[in-house]
Amino acid sequence: MLKHHFPNASDLIYGCMGLGGSWDDAALTRDDKVHAQGAVEAALDAGITVFDHADIYTLGKAESVFGQLLTDQPHLRDKMILQSKCAIRFADAKGPKRYDFSAEWITQSVEGSLRRLNTEQLDILLLHRPDPLIALDEVAQTLATLITTGKIKHIGVSNMNRFQMEYLQSALNTPIVANQLELSLAARGFVEEAISVNTPDYGQAGFTAGTVEYCQMHNVQLQAWGALAQGRFSGGRTQGATDEATARLVSELAEKYHVAPEAIVLGWLTRHPARIQPVIGTTNPERIHACAQAATLSLSREDWYLLFETVRGQDVP
Repeated sequence: MLKHHFPNASDLIYGCMGLGGSWDDAALTRDDKVHAQGAVEAALDAGITVFDHADIYTLGKAESVFGQLLTDQPHLRDKMILQSKCAIRFADAKGPKRYDFSAEWITQSVEGSLRRLNTEQLDILLLHRPDPLIALDEVAQTLATLITTGKIKHIGVSNMNRFQMEYLQSALNTPIVANQLELSLAARGFVEEAISVNTPDYGQAGFTAGTVEYCQMHNVQLQAWGALAQGRFSGGRTQGATDEATARLVSELAEKYHVAPEAIVLGWLTRHPARIQPVIGTTNPERIHACAQAATLSLSREDWYLLFETVRGQDVP
């Protein structure tokens, strides 16, 4: 788990995709900077120490505005675990949207992130999405060089299944420390896959069998993007009767446990023995603090299953 490498790693991760304003080439504004500062300071105040970036977030501006914050307050860097992701390339003059694990692209992406973030080293570099054209030895050598030169400290992945992790790990001389996947009450295939063994529904969960167990066995930290499911169960727009029933239950459990609804939704993930780290992306300081309550919450087994059965709309097999 991440705490094996970073003892000060928080139970939640602050996702920085919402920083930097619009997804275009417009320059950062003063409001963008104030907005980012408020969100980052609220996250730190709530005890969050892990900050998640990607080179593509608001086309690099999320990293840039974060880097400006570190320029103004360099002491904050020592309080943070910084991770960023690379390998997604948007459509451009050279071709369509694509994934790129080439040595040239990974290297220039890391160097760009370091420059924008105003830091000398990424604590973790995550490969954002699997590249079907991966040249395994080239990737391994590139990552080894980035570690040797001090540009990254650890390697992680995102959106990979157990087989892809095993394949990549076979060529690495350092462990994969994290895998960021979509996991939530809405994206619950990781649980559906586990309970559907020996039933007619097995294999229909849309989640590769053994991925969670592989991560647990090899100390790969599972990180959950989309952990709040866009607020569907904690005050946002629901999508049908099952969502509405789940939202009502979340509200009832929030009263029972004396926490915010967001903490119940995230607490369903953190209760899992894989010690999943939810990534939260809200930039609202009040909601950041509401989410942080999940770090002190432990749902009972009965309430965890009640949430699961309610959101799936039927009993477990």
